[in-house]
Amino acid sequence: MCILGGVSHSAYYKWLHREKSNREMENEKLLKLICELYEENDGILGYRQMTIKIRREYNKTVNYKRIYRLMQIIGLKSVCRKKRYNYIKSTPEVTAENILSRNFKAEQINEKWLTDVTEFKYGRSGQKAYLSAIFDLGDRSIVSYVIGHSNNNQLVYDTFNLAIKAYPDAKPIFHSDRGFQYTSKIFKEKLNIAGMTQSMSRVGRCIDNGPMEGFWGILKTEMYYLHKFEDYESLKKAT
Repeated sequence: MCILGGVSHSAYYKWLHREKSNREMENEKLLKLICELYEENDGILGYRQMTIKIRREYNKTVNYKRIYRLMQIIGLKSVCRKKRYNYIKSTPEVTAENILSRNFKAEQINEKWLTDVTEFKYGRSGQKAYLSAIFDLGDRSIVSYVIGHSNNNQLVYDTFNLAIKAYPDAKPIFHSDRGFQYTSKIFKEKLNIAGMTQSMSRVGRCIDNGPMEGFWGILKTEMYYLHKFEDYESLKKAT
């Protein structure tokens, strides 16, 4: 093995009988702690949250880069996945200014509504389902939601219709991204009839719709990533 690896016999025996450095022993203890915390938290912790937890709960001064390297060595990563955006290229019929302008504070309900559509996969073949929801900044609750097989206009229209049915007198600022459903003339007409003010995120600025994105992250962390959904009905029931 020494010949194949190009290592001299003396170097091998020096390595074999060497004493572990303090750094190596610290890393071994950290690896053990990381594994324990990872299992206790059902794999949710990524290297950033792992670093915060070790610093706060165990009063250890560790750098997040060190935790990142150690987690890479043993192949641990958070079960939470970053959202992947699948944009459908289309020419928008209607666009609106970013009236909300990242002012995510609301004094009361039905003052500011956010909306978006997110994607889920289920089954071995990776079939897709889509969840559309409207989020109220007043009390941070979901006004309405609809899950379906297709990310189309009707999914968004049905979600909006349910919200209007629940709150017929609501006239909030209605904020969305520039998805094709929200830039259609039909949807703009629905907003006009309801007396709502349309607001849209700027191109490529997902943080303009930050609380809605944050809600998707919480939903997927607490419900979706920790389970395997084999069929559409089980996924629909879980949402």
